[in-house]
Amino acid sequence: MSRPSRLQRQVLSLYRELLRAGRGKPGAEARVRAEFRQHASLPRSDVLRIEYLYRRGRRQLQLLRSGHAKAIGAFVRLGEPIEETRGAGTPGTPPDVDDGPRRPLDSMGAPETPSEGR
Repeated sequence: MSRPSRLQRQVLSLYRELLRAGRGKPGAEARVRAEFRQHASLPRSDVLRIEYLYRRGRRQLQLLRSGHAKAIGAFVRLGEPIEETRGAGTPGTPPDVDDGPRRPLDSMGAPETPSEGR
């Protein structure tokens, strides 16, 4: 087996740093592991994508290390099942219909903005 490249060593170092920074923060370690597993199959030749993900990880590490981060969450694409946040429904059942249509970002907790005044 060949020696790891400089980029590979940087990525492994980032992984360890993220795990250390995430200790004691709910969901952090699991999210870090899941994110790295998701991208583990990237080919070594896809350097631009790897460098992009590395820079993104560095920014997340800075956020984790700041005193403001209490936990890690994740944005979810619309249309994917969100079992944990639906409440007391059985898995696979559609959410309860509430009072009218929603804008796409309303379901993710975006603040309401008044539609008048512009």
